[in-house]
Amino acid sequence: MDKKNTVIGALLLIAAMASFYFSARFAPQQPVQPTPSSATSGSPLATNQAPAPGPASSPSDAMLSAPSTAVAAPAEFVTLTNEFIAVKFTNQGGAIDSIALLKKAAQLDDQHKESAARYTLNAKQAAPALSLTDFPGADRNVAYTLVSQTPTEIVYRATARNLEITRRYSLAKASGLDDYQLRHETTFRNLSDAPLALPRAVFNLGTAAPLSDTDTGIYLNVGYNNGEDTSFVRRDELASSGFMSSAPPPAFLDKPAALQWASVKNQFFAMILTPDQPGVGVRVERVKVDPMLPADNRGAYGITAFAQFDLKPLAAGASTTFAASYFAGPKEYKRLANTDVFKHHENEVMQFNTYPGKLFFSSFFAPLLLTIMTWVHSVVPSWGLAIVCTTLLLKIVFLPLTLAASRSAKRMAKLQPHMATMREKYKDNPQKMQSETLRLFKENQVNPVGGCIPILITIPFFMAMFTMLQSVSELRFASFLWAHDLSAPDTIYSFGTVMLPILGLTHLNINIMPLLMGATMIFQMRLTPTPTTDPAQQTMFKVMPVIFMVFCYNFASGLALYSTINGLFTIAQQMVINRMPEPHLPINAGATPAAGGMKNVTPAKKKK
Repeated sequence: MDKKNTVIGALLLIAAMASFYFSARFAPQQPVQPTPSSATSGSPLATNQAPAPGPASSPSDAMLSAPSTAVAAPAEFVTLTNEFIAVKFTNQGGAIDSIALLKKAAQLDDQHKESAARYTLNAKQAAPALSLTDFPGADRNVAYTLVSQTPTEIVYRATARNLEITRRYSLAKASGLDDYQLRHETTFRNLSDAPLALPRAVFNLGTAAPLSDTDTGIYLNVGYNNGEDTSFVRRDELASSGFMSSAPPPAFLDKPAALQWASVKNQFFAMILTPDQPGVGVRVERVKVDPMLPADNRGAYGITAFAQFDLKPLAAGASTTFAASYFAGPKEYKRLANTDVFKHHENEVMQFNTYPGKLFFSSFFAPLLLTIMTWVHSVVPSWGLAIVCTTLLLKIVFLPLTLAASRSAKRMAKLQPHMATMREKYKDNPQKMQSETLRLFKENQVNPVGGCIPILITIPFFMAMFTMLQSVSELRFASFLWAHDLSAPDTIYSFGTVMLPILGLTHLNINIMPLLMGATMIFQMRLTPTPTTDPAQQTMFKVMPVIFMVFCYNFASGLALYSTINGLFTIAQQMVINRMPEPHLPINAGATPAAGGMKNVTPAKKKK
């Protein structure tokens, strides 16, 4: 039975490591250093190397069939600013050209300090955010007229024959609006004296691009919520037509849904459109955001999406308004979990509840860890110290359970000689062997699954930390000791570009924290009693720390820091446990059983 539970624990570890590998294959190998985003443009970049997409909207009414005139004059830009964002608008499509995040640095400078340049969303774009697509006379190829402008509001207008389109954007601080949110309204007014059928309104959500030259874009995706579930489409799902298929990649993916919100995001930042009325679906496209890179370079591609909404026909002189809130900012769970502002589970954009984290209840443990760590950070000035304190706090809370499991493991180790004898004696009678094993456990107060408890406790929290570090922006550029960015590997030296696809490496680096993590795991394994006499299982336990270190080598240094502190505490704890008196067992499990079978330990009857 101990063999069975040992195997179960080992398989859980292997499953977790395999999940890490397949989730973070080709992960960024350097601290995130985005390309400065000052050069924004209203023009589209080269799209994915695939057939041109079909129409993103329904056929237009004949009265709206006037050809769209391409903008010949240079684009005109206007910027609205609050304390958190600077939104740059363009008259081309009357939409958002880019959004600078005033509290988020674009990169680290040569001294590993945050640069003065601000990170800018939609800087590399397929289209201006919130621009209309395939809407005759009103799409992004139309130069809108600037109607009015105040410090907090801007209004554009265009006319397509019998239809007037007015686009209003407001940055005014209001109740129920986040600091990184703006309000948008597009009003369609029928100028004719006859009913007018409207085409489908399709709004671009913005374009998410890799964060740096070394970011291969594994975190780029489009999310959408239908009121019940949240789904995500990864950029790389459009990179090929499927496994072992030679067909060209799909130009787009259409996802019909009763759209409550839709997002385009990278690892740390998101653009989220939350309409007042549900939409009918979202279209996802892979776009080439860096024309200078070759077509086979994964880092050259970003992802964009289009939210689709059906519009009802307008009576003569009537109007209808599409209204929505648009978030453009960091993925901060505390902010996005504020239900007074985000009422449709927009916090699920953090992806705490996706695989592999879903298997380990990360939707509960990841927010819990992040909440604890944020609270600790309000007391200590460093995110690295916050990770250390959070790890120690968790270890202390679970200390009684861990001590009980360790005592059980020591008892189990002392019973191994007798269990080996029973396996040999009852090898032809499995039922008898099982009953005798259970009797042995009961008489010696041994929990057969006790040795697995520490593993079962550690894996959900490790997975939660791993899942959390993939999403939260708080650790971006947070330094600790020699690590300049806890959300990236703590590289102290790089040998340059290398291609090792089996390990998912693009750069060969020296990372210290994973080496420390591996060393603590190896030392911890040597201190811990081995709950089995099977040589194969013993070898597996010895090799496990090395395998774990290899798989985690290029993950965020914050994750390795957590695991290292966890290991150091466990080592100290195990050293104390090993110095405790040996447990007294009714059956002398430390003695070598008699050659003929189990030793008779029944007390002799007293003479009368």
